[in-house]
Parts: sequence; structure tokens; C-alpha cells
Amino acid sequence: MEIESSLHLQQQIARLQALLDTTHRIHSTIELDSVLRSVLQITVRELEMAGAFFTAFPFSYGEIPPRFLLHPPSSDPRRGCYRFPLLDRHGAVLTEMVVITREGAPLSLYEQDFLEHLATQAAVAIENARYHEQTLDMERVKQDLSCARDIQRSLLPQTFPNISGYSIAGRSQTCYEVGGDYLDLIELSSGELMIVVADVAGKGLASALVGSSFRAALRAIANSEMPLADMATHLNYLHYKEGEESRRRYVTAMFLRLDPKTHTVEVVNAGHNPAFLLNGRDTPELIEASGTPVGMLPFSSYSAEKYVLSDKAKLLIYTDGMTEVFKGDEEFGQDRLMEAFRTCRLSDATGTLNSIWQTLDAFSNQENQSDDMTALVIGRKP
Repeated sequence: MEIESSLHLQQQIARLQALLDTTHRIHSTIELDSVLRSVLQITVRELEMAGAFFTAFPFSYGEIPPRFLLHPPSSDPRRGCYRFPLLDRHGAVLTEMVVITREGAPLSLYEQDFLEHLATQAAVAIENARYHEQTLDMERVKQDLSCARDIQRSLLPQTFPNISGYSIAGRSQTCYEVGGDYLDLIELSSGELMIVVADVAGKGLASALVGSSFRAALRAIANSEMPLADMATHLNYLHYKEGEESRRRYVTAMFLRLDPKTHTVEVVNAGHNPAFLLNGRDTPELIEASGTPVGMLPFSSYSAEKYVLSDKAKLLIYTDGMTEVFKGDEEFGQDRLMEAFRTCRLSDATGTLNSIWQTLDAFSNQENQSDDMTALVIGRKP
């Protein structure tokens, strides 16, 4: 009797050791493919099964009739076929492991217990492997977004032109890693300065990609001596022709051509927020849109306005993120932005921008913004 008891105890220890070894082997890798292959190899080799495969993964091991892979049979001990579900932590089925015994032999209680334990450990290992893959994917996305952010920042003006008699400054701040706001200054061969402030519909990476395409098209024709209104019309047609996705990512834009010799600025507003021009009066003049946003409609025409800048004239161009700053449910709005610009007594463009940003921060208590924010100030020195 003692011999039988001792033998039974040794068998139990051996089985426990086998289960521990199996658990260690399954969890020794974090790669999903390796986990799946390891589970099937353990099933076939350790228990001397004919074959095994998963219903939801293209992995099999051993001798499996082709018809089983195409149409996995139900558990049928009479045919030596057994199915073991692998459940996630919420009880949902990840997959099933189908085990085929040799010559249709039934499973012993030990084999049944071993495979149930194996299925439990395999499910945990599969979930861990999936989380690992998701983590790697997220890290790759973060790295890509970080590179995209650096590239987009490099496309912004790194310095602003030093034009006698003028002060020019701009600032752009994205809501996410990359954004859809666009700011550019292009010194033309004529001696004029082209300035563009634009906002692609939406936020994030898709809008940033459309913004880069818009930038490339604009810079390709900037020195063509095309009238400013015609340039906006041409860009609108090109953007619309790029397809449905680009049309959904239409661009509101403010195009300017500054001639410092004659102190004139030509402006085309393509569906953008009105610019504010302080030009010898206490109340800013609004430069409203003369046409639809770029890319929204196939045929849009635009008109240009020309202004002679007086001594101490100042112009503010901005994207709608500047007005859509919130304090709770209260929006900063266009009127507050115009008042912050009007009451700023600083003459230089950088000081004016800093003053406006301080006003925005004070209003919002520096809460996180919900949209990209871009602004540019042009001031004429007395």
C-alpha cells in the first residue's frame, strides 16, 4: 500500500514538474508566433499526439488531415478529436486549440488535465504577446510622430526677414504633435514679400500632410508673377483635383504680398478668419473673405484688396485656434482677440504677439488648447 502511495505521489510530482516546465517554456518568449508554435509543439511532442492546430491562427503541427484545417470538427472523442478554448481575461474566446490523438485514442485524465492547463497558460501568453506587439506599434507611431513634428517645425520660418521700416513676427503652436496650421514667408525676386497664413480643416497628421502638399504647390508658383487673386484660384483648382479626401481637408488661407518700397500690402482672403488692420484709426479694419476656402469647390474666384500702410500701421493675421480658446464653456472669441490687438501699445511685432498670448493664457488659466494656434503680426515702424 505504501509503495502504491509513494508511486502515486511521484507521478503527481512528475506531472506538476511537467506543468511547471511547460508554463516556463510558453512564457519564455513574448513573440506571438513563437508562443503559438511552442504550444503546438508541446502538445504533440510531450503527449505524443498526432497533431494540433489553432482555429483562429494559421499554425499547425504534426499530422492533420487537410479537411480538418478547412473545416475544424467539433470535439468528438470517438474520432480522437478534442477542442480546447483559449479564453482572454474577460472570458472571450481568443481561439481554440484542436488536438488529434493517434489512431483516434481517447485522452487520459492526465492528458485532459495537462491540455486544459496548457490552454489556460497559452491564453495568457497570447494576450501578453499581443500587448507587447501593441506596445511596439505605439512606440513606432510615437517615433514617427516625433519625426513628423520635427520636420513640420523645420518648415516654419526659422527667422523673419529684416525689412527696413518693418517689424514682422509669427508664432505657431500645434494642439497635437503635428497640426494643420501653415505659416510661410517667401522673399520674391521683385523685392516683395509673400506671406501666407493658412489652416487645413481638421487637426493632426492628416491635416499636416495636406498642409505640406499645399506648401509645395504654393512655393512652386510663388515667383511666377501671377496676380495674387489668380494664384489663389489656381491653388483652389489644384487642391480640389487631388481627390475627395483633399476636398474634406480644405484650406482657409490668407495670401499677402507686401511691397516695402511703396508701403502697400495686397491681400486675398480665401475663406479665412478676418484679419485686423490698425491703419491710422483706433478701430481695426476687418479684411474679410472674398471667396471660399481653397479646395472646397472646383471653381472659385477671389478678389484682392490693396492697402497703403500708414506710419505705425499694424496687421494681425491668425487662425481660428486663437479665437477658440476656452475657459470652461466660455470661448475667447473674435471680439476679445481684436480688443487685445487694438489695446496693445507695443510697437514691435514680437511684443504684440507676446502680449496677445499672455492675454490668451490669462483668459484660459493656461488650460490645454483644443486647436492649433498660429498668428503673424506685421508692423510698420514710424
